[in-house]
Amino acid sequence: MKHFKKSTGVVFLSAAVAFGLIGASGHPLASPSVSAAAVKDDQAQAKAQALQTLNSFYKPALKGQFPGAMAGLTVGVSTRKDVQKQIGEPELPGKDSDAFDVYHAEMGHPGYAVSYKLNKIRELRYFGTNVERQTNIGGITLKMLVHNWGRPDATKTIKNGKLVQKKVVYKRGDYLLSFIFNNDTDLDHINLTAK
Repeated sequence: MKHFKKSTGVVFLSAAVAFGLIGASGHPLASPSVSAAAVKDDQAQAKAQALQTLNSFYKPALKGQFPGAMAGLTVGVSTRKDVQKQIGEPELPGKDSDAFDVYHAEMGHPGYAVSYKLNKIRELRYFGTNVERQTNIGGITLKMLVHNWGRPDATKTIKNGKLVQKKVVYKRGDYLLSFIFNNDTDLDHINLTAK
């Protein structure tokens, strides 16, 4: 048994040296540190991607549409059947006339919710992605929004259960594009409705 323990220790020591965990002397090596410049670069890239996501909503909203998977589906025009043909059946269908059909976010795909009135889209909601959220709507702050899009047409505080949110609204042609923030740095979702 002593021989087994000794040979196991030698194997462990050899593996640790090979993988760079300890030096040949048996002392631990300093762990490689991530440079501050690399972290800053990653943050800058995430911010740039979040800004790109934000700006992707600007022009489609003029037509009553969202970008991405929902492109071409129009508030007040497209039907539930049109939506289901384009993005499939909802994971959580609405149970009454005011309810939303919910499409959950999955790996690389954003989440949506759609409500209907007289079988036509009444409201679109965009929840973004769950993975790498900071490169999507999780990286969109109120400061970024106002800096890039200017002063909003309206803002108001809304209550969602115990949660108090800020609704920031931009008029886009015949439509209202609303950004619902949990706080100034936490964008919950984006809404699109007709005026």
